[in-house]
Parts: sequence; structure tokens; C-alpha cells
Amino acid sequence: MSLLLDETGAKADAFARVEEVADLSLTAGAVIVPLTVIDQAIADRRNTPLGLHVGGDTPLCALEGYLSTVDLISVGFPSFSDGRGLSLAKRIRRAGFAGTLRASGPLIADQFREALDCGFDEIELPDAIVARQPVEQWMAAKDIVGDHYQTGYGEGESILQKRLAAQRERA
Repeated sequence: MSLLLDETGAKADAFARVEEVADLSLTAGAVIVPLTVIDQAIADRRNTPLGLHVGGDTPLCALEGYLSTVDLISVGFPSFSDGRGLSLAKRIRRAGFAGTLRASGPLIADQFREALDCGFDEIELPDAIVARQPVEQWMAAKDIVGDHYQTGYGEGESILQKRLAAQRERA
């Protein structure tokens, strides 16, 4: 089980996960499939809307052919300390993807604002994270945590830019 959150709070998930080509015919409606299944899902034209799940280490060139075909891209995070998915989200948005962008994995509430600022529309959280950080904590963190590590999004300077400026002032 998992919980799906967007900027307004918890929401229902309309997508089912399908990991194998053989299981496509067993599932009706919206599905999220991995790269190994996406071509068959597109060819079948059975499941709509269609989502694609990729890891944060997936190169953008592997996704470019699907950006105008899928309705949702889910980016997997193996841990909260692996920020590659945040960078991939920015590249996906810059490449023109206008559909729903979902972060999936054990992020923490302090990363909610950063994920939204990188282009994610929603976050799918495992139950273990939700048990430790309930929805109310995520909603509060979204509006409290304003500093960000990556440049080029959000408002103001990144944490790194602030640190470098402070070092220059001390020198």
C-alpha cells in the first residue's frame, strides 16, 4: 500500500502498477508500467491513461520518445538521500512534458516543497513513511521549508549559493 499526495493533500490513485507484459491484459483502465513494458502497452492501446515508471538514474534520452505519449511519468526514489530523481524531474519538464509527474518512494516531508519546485505534481509514499510523517506534517512542511539545494527553481538563492556568498564575505 501507499499514499498519494499533491499540493492540496491526500488523493486517490487512479493508476494500477503493472510490471510484466503478460499482466497488461489482466488490468483494465489506467496503468503505470516500467520501460520494459511501455512499448507493448502503447501497441496494445488497451490501458488509458498510461503512465511510465522510471528510476531517478534513467537518462532523459531513454524517455524522450514517450513524453508526448504517456499521461504520467513516475520517478522512483530508492531513498530520501538520492536526489537524482529531482534532477530528472527538472530535465523532463524542460524537455516539454506537460502530463502528471509523480515522485515515488521514501521521500521525507522536508523534501515536499523541493519536489514540487522541481516539477513534480504528486508524491507516492510508502506506508512506513506515512506512519512516521502523517499527511498533516507534509502539508505543514510544504509551506515552511523554503530553502532549496538546486539552482534554477524556487525563489531566491540556493543553499549552496548562500554558503558561497557567506564564504566570500568572510574572506
